[in-house]
Amino acid sequence: MNFKKFDSITEINKGYSGDKKYCAVKDGTKYLLRISPRKKYKNRKKIHKIMKKLAVKDISMCKPLKVGLCQEGTYILQSWVDGVDAEENIRNYEKSKQYDFGFQSGKILQKIHSIPAPKNQQVWEERFNAKMDRKIKMYRDCPIKFDGAEYIIDYLNVNRSLLKNRPQCFQHGDYHVGNMMIENDKIVIIDFDRYDFGDPWEEFNRIVWAAQTSPEFASGMIDGYFDNDVPGLFWKLLKLYIGSNTLSSVPWAIEYGGDQVDIMLNQAKDVLEWYDNYKLTVPKWYIKF
Repeated sequence: MNFKKFDSITEINKGYSGDKKYCAVKDGTKYLLRISPRKKYKNRKKIHKIMKKLAVKDISMCKPLKVGLCQEGTYILQSWVDGVDAEENIRNYEKSKQYDFGFQSGKILQKIHSIPAPKNQQVWEERFNAKMDRKIKMYRDCPIKFDGAEYIIDYLNVNRSLLKNRPQCFQHGDYHVGNMMIENDKIVIIDFDRYDFGDPWEEFNRIVWAAQTSPEFASGMIDGYFDNDVPGLFWKLLKLYIGSNTLSSVPWAIEYGGDQVDIMLNQAKDVLEWYDNYKLTVPKWYIKF
C-alpha cells in the first residue's frame, strides 16, 4: 500500500482497538484505512474474508476493499460511511424513529448470524462456563467492588444449565449502538475487529449501551431480531450474558482510567436497577411498541 497515492489522510481518534485509523481521500472519494501491527496480518485477512461474505448478503455495513502488508504494518481498506454516530445522535430522533433504527439493527444482526461457526468449535456450554469463571475471578480479584454483584454471581452459578446445547455462529463481537452509524436514514454497521464465533444470543450482551442511551432503540433491536416474537429463553440468557459482562467491566476499565471505571460502575448500577437486584427476568427498559 502506497499511502502517497491518496490525496489526503486524516487520523481518526476513536475506539479501543489499538489500530491506527484514517480517513483517506482519493479523487474525492473517502475510504477508511486501518493500520494494525504486522503480526495481525492473518487475523486481518480472516476479517476481510468474512466481511466479503457478509457484504454479498446485502448487509448495511462498511464494505471491505483491500487487505495487505505495508511499511507501517498490516492495512485494511474499507468503504467510508458518510453518516453520523448512532450513539451520539439517536436521541435527536422521535422515540418511534429510535425504535425503528433499533429494529433495523436487529434485522441486520439476523443476517450477520447466518454465517455458521467452524465445525471444530468448542462446545458452547464448556467454553462459556470457563469464561464466566474467569470473569467472576476478575471481579473477586478486583480492588473496586459494587453493591449487588453477589446477586449477579448467584444468578450465573444457578443458571449455568441454560448454556446447554446452544447453537453457534459468526458474531460481530462488539455489536452495540457505538459501532453503528446513521446514513441516509439507515443503520450501518462498522468495526468487525472483535469478531468471534459463539451463541448468537450472546451478541446482545452489549445492548446495555443502547438501553442507557435509548430504551426504544434497544427494544427495537430485540423485536427486529426475533420478528416481534421473543422467546422466553432469550430473556433468561440475556440476563446471564449481561451479568457476566457486567462483572468484568470494572476490572477491564481500570487500565483506561478513573473516568472509564466510573462509567462501568454507573452501568452496573443501572443493570441491577433494570433487573431489580436480579429478581426480574425481563429488564425494565424493554418497551413493547
